Formats: sequence, structure tokens, C-alpha cells
Amino acid sequence: QVQLVESGGGLVQPGGSLRLSCVASGSGFSINAMGWYRQAPGKERDLVAHITSGGTTHYADSVKGRFTISRDNAGNSVYLQMNSLKPEDTAVYSCNAAVTIYPGAGQIPYRNDYWGQGTQVAVSS
Repeated sequence: QVQLVESGGGLVQPGGSLRLSCVASGSGFSINAMGWYRQAPGKERDLVAHITSGGTTHYADSVKGRFTISRDNAGNSVYLQMNSLKPEDTAVYSCNAAVTIYPGAGQIPYRNDYWGQGTQVAVSS
């Protein structure tokens, strides 16, 4: 199994910055891609940013130029640097990991998605 633990949310004024972190732990897996999603009250969960194991990134139009996704060299942690925050960025931010699980000798690897518990980001004056 894979566990994702997020940190870094909080309350910030408009124009401020926050950095979210997500660490994947467990055994017998490799990460194919990681991403950040957000869900505001009464709205669907939307993709914010995504990064593949090869380092290719993708951003929602609403955050381009303000948010930066990155990962550590080991590839098990992903970060979201959020600058120039706006009130409309207020949401619960969740980390996602698309992984390949290696069950063991003689067993077929398979892919699965895992989610963190979410961290609240509130942008307000």
C-alpha cells in the first residue's frame, strides 16, 4: 500500500504565498506521476497541477504563472509553490499519486491511484 501525507496548508492574505508538500511512503511501488487537485465548497474537484516521472508538468489555466509544481530527486515527494494567491484559490488541496504496484515474485504489477487526506488553503483578508 501507498500512503500520501500532505502538509503546508493554512490561511493567507490575497497576494501571499504558500508551499504545499506531499510525501509518498510504502513499499513495492514506483510513482508514474503525481498531482495536486483542489475542491472548493459546492464545486467539483479539479486538477491544479501535474508532474510525470519524466518531469513533464501541466497546469490548470487558472494557476499558470502563479503556481509551480516540483518533486524531489527520489521522486516520492511533490511540492506546490503557490504565489500571488487569490480568494478564488480557497479550497481543500489533495495530492494524488499514480503508481505501479509490484506485489512480489511471480505476480503481475498493476497500476493504482492514491490520494492524500487533503489540506485546507484559505485566502482571505
